[in-house]
Amino acid sequence: MQTSKIFGFAVYVSAFKRQRPFLEMMKDQNAPVFTSLHMNEEVTDSYVDDVEEMCQWLHENGFWIMADVSPLTLKRFGEDSLASLARRLHLDNLRLDFGFDLKQLKKDELNVSFTYNASTLLNQDSEEAEAFYMHNFYPRPETGLDDVFFTSLNQRIKEASGQTLAFISGDEEKRGPLYEGLPTLEAHRYLSPYAQCVDLLKTYGVDKVFLGDIKMSDFELDLIMKYLEDGLIRLPVKLPAALDQLYNERFTVRVDSPGTLIRVQESRQYAQAGKHVEPDQTDKRLRGSVTMDNERYKRYSGEVQVTKADYPQDDRVNVIGRLSEKYHLLLDNLHNGETFMFVPERGE
Repeated sequence: MQTSKIFGFAVYVSAFKRQRPFLEMMKDQNAPVFTSLHMNEEVTDSYVDDVEEMCQWLHENGFWIMADVSPLTLKRFGEDSLASLARRLHLDNLRLDFGFDLKQLKKDELNVSFTYNASTLLNQDSEEAEAFYMHNFYPRPETGLDDVFFTSLNQRIKEASGQTLAFISGDEEKRGPLYEGLPTLEAHRYLSPYAQCVDLLKTYGVDKVFLGDIKMSDFELDLIMKYLEDGLIRLPVKLPAALDQLYNERFTVRVDSPGTLIRVQESRQYAQAGKHVEPDQTDKRLRGSVTMDNERYKRYSGEVQVTKADYPQDDRVNVIGRLSEKYHLLLDNLHNGETFMFVPERGE
């Protein structure tokens, strides 16, 4: 898996100086970046120079640059063609939203690929094999796409041999003026960026995922990059110090686990004769609880489970940790027979 080509960032000229330290971590990896060159709120007296400086830095540092353009972009930069604009700004891909004759553009000798708006241009005649189709992000809460519409669009794109691109919201510096996140799916808006990314890639089969906001935490980025490297879902959780041996170990979801419960196959070793687990924190097992059967469960003592639904309190079952709600989406992406890992939650 070419991880650097799967996850990328929305880069804004107005915030570029603040984004640069974050982007430094992704230099020379061909990571995709998306920028819009026709947002009026971005325009200042030094706009053209600032965009040139930004694109030059991205090009020199090995990023794959996609730009959202319109006829106004050509006028603003004093260019008479998309080809000359692309050469000037080192653009690798052009996202065409409106104002261009697509059939005429296909006849032009442009040394770039094209991206189309997944929501509005899918029905246009496209002769380009494996074209990119980018979903929008939605700054206003309640306006993001629902999973049914999103899935139907993606199915049609795949049938046309296209590739799908979508956005996740950040957890550190969100973009104004609303600062409510910039996801494609409304259900993702306030969740962990890592959980959003896994969901887009695994549940929906999206080909490229972009951070819509300005920054995300190093912790979330590290989780994303590790997932892209090995496909292993990591569950951030705070466990008791006496059980820290459970961290960073590969575990398997038992193939016969019920739909609302993850049974940890390897934890059967804890159920061997002589394993002593005293009853402690036998609380109600809410969704996302990490549990361990105690000695009252006889031969099952030591078995570890993760709940995908709410379960009642049971004095035979200790709650040893809880997964934050922002990570619950990971549970829906963890299936029987798959491997996963517990990792210390942020700050631990």
